[in-house]
Amino acid sequence: MAGTEPTLFDSHLHLTAARFGPDLDEVVDRAHARGVRGMVTVASDPEDAEKASALAARTPGLWATAGLHPHSADRTSASLMGEIERLAEAPEVVAIGETGLDFHYDNAARPAQLENFEAHLGMAARLGLPIVVHSRSAEAETAERVREYGDGAAGVLHCFTGGEALLDAALAADWYVSFSGLITFVAELAEWARAVPAHRLLIETDAPYLAPVPRRGRRNEPAYLTHTCERLAKVRGTSFEEAAALTARNARRFYGLEDAA
Repeated sequence: MAGTEPTLFDSHLHLTAARFGPDLDEVVDRAHARGVRGMVTVASDPEDAEKASALAARTPGLWATAGLHPHSADRTSASLMGEIERLAEAPEVVAIGETGLDFHYDNAARPAQLENFEAHLGMAARLGLPIVVHSRSAEAETAERVREYGDGAAGVLHCFTGGEALLDAALAADWYVSFSGLITFVAELAEWARAVPAHRLLIETDAPYLAPVPRRGRRNEPAYLTHTCERLAKVRGTSFEEAAALTARNARRFYGLEDAA
Protein backbone atom coordinates (compact mmCIF):
# COMPACT_ATOMS: atom_id res chain seq x y z
CA MET A 1 0.00 0.00 0.00
CA ALA A 2 1.06 3.58 -0.45
CA GLY A 3 2.86 5.20 2.40
CA THR A 4 -0.04 7.59 3.03
CA GLU A 5 -2.50 4.76 3.69
CA PRO A 6 -3.24 3.48 7.21
CA THR A 7 -0.98 1.06 9.03
CA LEU A 8 -2.83 -1.64 10.96
CA PHE A 9 -1.72 -3.98 13.75
CA ASP A 10 -3.25 -7.43 14.20
CA SER A 11 -2.83 -7.88 17.94
CA HIS A 12 -3.79 -11.58 18.05
CA LEU A 13 -3.69 -14.35 15.47
CA HIS A 14 -2.36 -17.88 15.03
CA LEU A 15 -0.08 -18.08 12.00
CA THR A 16 1.30 -21.43 13.15
CA ALA A 17 -2.11 -23.07 12.64
CA ALA A 18 -2.11 -25.97 10.18
CA ARG A 19 -4.63 -24.17 7.99
CA PHE A 20 -1.90 -21.66 7.06
CA GLY A 21 0.69 -24.27 6.13
CA PRO A 22 0.20 -24.40 2.35
CA ASP A 23 0.22 -20.66 1.65
CA LEU A 24 1.63 -18.91 4.71
CA ASP A 25 3.95 -16.65 2.72
CA GLU A 26 1.05 -15.50 0.54
CA VAL A 27 -1.07 -14.86 3.65
CA VAL A 28 1.62 -12.59 5.07
CA ASP A 29 2.05 -10.83 1.72
CA ARG A 30 -1.69 -10.17 1.48
CA ALA A 31 -1.68 -8.74 4.99
CA HIS A 32 1.17 -6.39 4.15
CA ALA A 33 -0.62 -5.34 0.96
CA ARG A 34 -3.67 -4.33 3.03
CA GLY A 35 -1.57 -2.26 5.41
CA VAL A 36 -1.17 -4.78 8.24
CA ARG A 37 2.43 -4.06 9.21
CA GLY A 38 2.41 -5.48 12.73
CA MET A 39 1.17 -8.88 13.95
CA VAL A 40 1.51 -11.02 17.06
CA THR A 41 1.15 -14.77 16.55
CA VAL A 42 -0.14 -16.21 19.80
CA ALA A 43 0.95 -19.60 21.12
CA SER A 44 -1.32 -22.26 22.60
CA ASP A 45 1.36 -24.46 24.21
CA PRO A 46 5.18 -24.66 24.47
CA GLU A 47 5.52 -26.58 21.21
CA ASP A 48 3.48 -23.93 19.43
CA ALA A 49 5.54 -21.20 21.09
CA GLU A 50 8.72 -22.71 19.62
CA LYS A 51 7.17 -22.55 16.15
CA ALA A 52 5.79 -19.06 16.70
CA SER A 53 9.14 -17.71 17.86
CA ALA A 54 10.96 -19.25 14.89
CA LEU A 55 8.40 -17.84 12.47
CA ALA A 56 8.62 -14.39 14.04
CA ALA A 57 12.41 -14.45 13.83
CA ARG A 58 12.28 -14.72 10.05
CA THR A 59 9.19 -12.56 9.37
CA PRO A 60 9.50 -8.75 9.52
CA GLY A 61 6.78 -7.12 11.60
CA LEU A 62 5.81 -10.35 13.36
CA TRP A 63 6.24 -11.18 17.04
CA ALA A 64 5.23 -14.14 19.22
CA THR A 65 3.98 -15.14 22.66
CA ALA A 66 4.58 -18.11 24.97
CA GLY A 67 1.91 -19.78 27.06
CA LEU A 68 -0.57 -22.61 27.61
CA HIS A 69 -4.16 -22.23 26.43
CA PRO A 70 -6.88 -23.04 29.00
CA HIS A 71 -8.07 -25.90 26.77
CA SER A 72 -4.79 -27.64 27.62
CA ALA A 73 -4.57 -26.58 31.26
CA ASP A 74 -4.55 -30.20 32.46
CA ARG A 75 -0.91 -30.21 31.30
CA THR A 76 0.01 -27.55 33.87
CA SER A 77 3.07 -28.46 35.93
CA ALA A 78 6.10 -26.76 37.40
CA SER A 79 8.32 -28.14 34.65
CA LEU A 80 5.99 -26.99 31.88
CA MET A 81 5.78 -23.50 33.41
CA GLY A 82 9.55 -23.48 33.50
CA GLU A 83 9.64 -24.35 29.81
CA ILE A 84 7.27 -21.49 29.00
CA GLU A 85 9.43 -19.11 31.01
CA ARG A 86 12.51 -20.27 29.09
CA LEU A 87 10.72 -19.71 25.78
CA ALA A 88 9.69 -16.24 26.91
CA GLU A 89 13.35 -15.22 26.98
CA ALA A 90 13.51 -15.23 23.16
CA PRO A 91 13.73 -11.70 21.74
CA GLU A 92 10.76 -12.35 19.45
CA VAL A 93 8.46 -13.17 22.39
CA VAL A 94 6.63 -10.07 23.57
CA ALA A 95 3.94 -11.48 25.88
CA ILE A 96 2.80 -14.39 28.03
CA GLY A 97 -0.23 -16.34 26.86
CA GLU A 98 -2.66 -17.20 25.61
CA THR A 99 -3.97 -18.13 29.02
CA GLY A 100 -7.21 -17.61 30.90
CA LEU A 101 -10.42 -19.52 31.54
CA ASP A 102 -12.82 -21.34 29.23
CA PHE A 103 -15.82 -22.74 31.09
CA HIS A 104 -17.84 -23.02 27.87
CA TYR A 105 -16.05 -26.05 26.48
CA ASP A 106 -14.43 -27.20 29.75
CA ASN A 107 -11.77 -29.09 27.80
CA ALA A 108 -9.68 -29.02 30.97
CA ALA A 109 -10.80 -29.33 34.58
CA ARG A 110 -11.71 -25.97 36.10
CA PRO A 111 -9.25 -26.24 39.02
CA ALA A 112 -6.47 -26.89 36.49
CA GLN A 113 -7.55 -23.87 34.44
CA LEU A 114 -7.46 -21.66 37.53
CA GLU A 115 -4.03 -22.96 38.50
CA ASN A 116 -2.75 -22.43 34.97
CA PHE A 117 -4.13 -18.90 34.74
CA GLU A 118 -2.71 -17.85 38.10
CA ALA A 119 0.69 -19.31 37.22
CA HIS A 120 0.76 -17.28 34.01
CA LEU A 121 -0.30 -14.10 35.82
CA GLY A 122 2.54 -14.56 38.28
CA MET A 123 5.02 -15.31 35.51
CA ALA A 124 4.05 -12.22 33.52
CA ALA A 125 4.51 -10.01 36.57
CA ARG A 126 7.85 -11.61 37.38
CA LEU A 127 9.17 -11.24 33.83
CA GLY A 128 7.73 -7.79 33.23
CA LEU A 129 5.81 -8.98 30.16
CA PRO A 130 2.17 -8.31 29.25
CA ILE A 131 -0.35 -11.13 29.35
CA VAL A 132 -2.91 -12.25 26.74
CA VAL A 133 -6.13 -13.49 28.34
CA HIS A 134 -8.90 -15.71 26.95
CA SER A 135 -12.20 -15.70 28.85
CA ARG A 136 -15.34 -17.57 27.84
CA SER A 137 -18.31 -18.31 30.09
CA ALA A 138 -16.07 -17.41 33.04
CA GLU A 139 -16.66 -13.68 33.49
CA ALA A 140 -16.82 -13.63 37.30
CA GLU A 141 -13.82 -15.91 37.77
CA THR A 142 -11.69 -14.02 35.25
CA ALA A 143 -12.67 -10.67 36.75
CA GLU A 144 -11.69 -11.92 40.20
CA ARG A 145 -8.21 -12.89 38.98
CA VAL A 146 -7.78 -9.60 37.12
CA ARG A 147 -8.66 -7.70 40.30
CA GLU A 148 -6.28 -9.84 42.37
CA TYR A 149 -3.32 -10.02 39.99
CA GLY A 150 -3.99 -7.32 37.40
CA ASP A 151 -1.72 -4.69 38.88
CA GLY A 152 1.26 -7.00 38.46
CA ALA A 153 1.37 -6.99 34.67
CA ALA A 154 -0.22 -5.27 31.72
CA GLY A 155 -2.97 -7.40 30.20
CA VAL A 156 -5.43 -7.66 27.34
CA LEU A 157 -8.81 -9.34 27.20
CA HIS A 158 -8.60 -10.85 23.75
CA CYS A 159 -11.72 -11.32 21.59
CA PHE A 160 -13.86 -9.49 24.13
CA THR A 161 -17.54 -10.44 23.97
CA GLY A 162 -18.98 -8.36 26.79
CA GLY A 163 -19.55 -8.45 30.51
CA GLU A 164 -19.72 -5.39 32.74
CA ALA A 165 -17.91 -6.88 35.72
CA LEU A 166 -15.05 -8.14 33.58
CA LEU A 167 -14.72 -4.90 31.66
CA ASP A 168 -14.76 -2.87 34.88
CA ALA A 169 -12.04 -5.07 36.39
CA ALA A 170 -9.89 -4.81 33.28
CA LEU A 171 -10.16 -1.05 32.99
CA ALA A 172 -9.54 -0.58 36.72
CA ALA A 173 -6.27 -2.48 36.22
CA ASP A 174 -5.42 -0.36 33.15
CA TRP A 175 -5.69 -3.40 30.90
CA TYR A 176 -6.51 -3.37 27.20
CA VAL A 177 -9.59 -4.77 25.45
CA SER A 178 -9.43 -6.32 21.99
CA PHE A 179 -12.26 -6.80 19.50
CA SER A 180 -12.25 -9.44 16.78
CA GLY A 181 -14.28 -9.94 13.62
CA LEU A 182 -17.24 -10.82 15.84
CA ILE A 183 -17.93 -7.09 16.03
CA THR A 184 -18.96 -7.15 12.36
CA PHE A 185 -21.95 -9.44 13.00
CA VAL A 186 -22.70 -9.52 16.75
CA ALA A 187 -24.78 -6.38 17.23
CA GLU A 188 -24.42 -6.02 21.00
CA LEU A 189 -20.63 -5.71 20.71
CA ALA A 190 -21.08 -2.18 19.39
CA GLU A 191 -22.11 -1.00 22.86
CA TRP A 192 -19.06 -2.60 24.45
CA ALA A 193 -16.73 -1.15 21.81
CA ARG A 194 -18.03 2.32 22.60
CA ALA A 195 -17.53 1.73 26.34
CA VAL A 196 -13.77 1.11 26.12
CA PRO A 197 -11.56 4.22 26.40
CA ALA A 198 -9.76 4.99 23.15
CA HIS A 199 -6.30 4.45 24.62
CA ARG A 200 -7.24 0.89 25.70
CA LEU A 201 -8.67 -0.39 22.39
CA LEU A 202 -7.06 -3.13 20.29
CA ILE A 203 -8.26 -5.08 17.25
CA GLU A 204 -7.42 -8.60 16.14
CA THR A 205 -8.38 -11.27 13.64
CA ASP A 206 -7.80 -14.39 15.78
CA ALA A 207 -7.06 -15.91 12.37
CA PRO A 208 -7.65 -18.54 11.11
CA TYR A 209 -10.80 -18.34 13.26
CA LEU A 210 -13.71 -15.86 13.43
CA ALA A 211 -13.67 -14.45 9.91
CA PRO A 212 -15.55 -11.13 9.75
CA VAL A 213 -18.39 -10.10 7.49
CA PRO A 214 -18.13 -10.26 4.45
CA ARG A 215 -15.71 -13.21 4.80
CA ARG A 216 -17.73 -15.38 7.20
CA GLY A 217 -17.47 -19.09 6.59
CA ARG A 218 -13.96 -18.80 5.14
CA ARG A 219 -10.56 -19.22 6.69
CA ASN A 220 -9.77 -15.94 8.39
CA GLU A 221 -6.47 -14.20 7.70
CA PRO A 222 -4.77 -10.97 8.81
CA ALA A 223 -5.63 -9.11 5.61
CA TYR A 224 -9.25 -9.18 6.79
CA LEU A 225 -8.41 -6.95 9.75
CA THR A 226 -9.59 -4.05 7.60
CA HIS A 227 -13.21 -5.20 8.00
CA THR A 228 -12.96 -5.21 11.78
CA CYS A 229 -11.33 -1.80 11.77
CA GLU A 230 -14.05 -0.41 9.50
CA ARG A 231 -16.78 -1.64 11.84
CA LEU A 232 -14.99 -0.34 14.94
CA ALA A 233 -14.65 3.07 13.31
CA LYS A 234 -18.34 3.12 12.43
CA VAL A 235 -19.62 2.21 15.90
CA ARG A 236 -17.31 4.75 17.56
CA GLY A 237 -18.09 7.52 15.08
CA THR A 238 -14.57 7.99 13.79
CA SER A 239 -12.75 7.44 10.50
CA PHE A 240 -11.11 4.21 9.38
CA GLU A 241 -7.77 6.01 9.30
CA GLU A 242 -8.14 7.25 12.87
CA ALA A 243 -9.23 3.83 14.15
CA ALA A 244 -6.33 2.12 12.37
CA ALA A 245 -3.76 4.55 13.73
CA LEU A 246 -5.22 4.44 17.24
CA THR A 247 -5.34 0.66 17.55
CA ALA A 248 -1.91 0.21 15.98
CA ARG A 249 -0.41 2.72 18.38
CA ASN A 250 -2.12 1.03 21.32
CA ALA A 251 -0.91 -2.42 20.25
CA ARG A 252 2.68 -1.26 19.99
CA ARG A 253 2.44 0.34 23.42
CA PHE A 254 0.90 -2.77 24.98
CA TYR A 255 3.51 -5.12 23.52
CA GLY A 256 6.44 -2.78 24.19
CA LEU A 257 7.11 -2.27 20.48
CA GLU A 258 6.95 1.50 20.22
CA ASP A 259 10.54 1.65 19.01
CA ALA A 260 10.39 -1.49 16.84
CA ALA A 261 10.57 -1.28 13.06
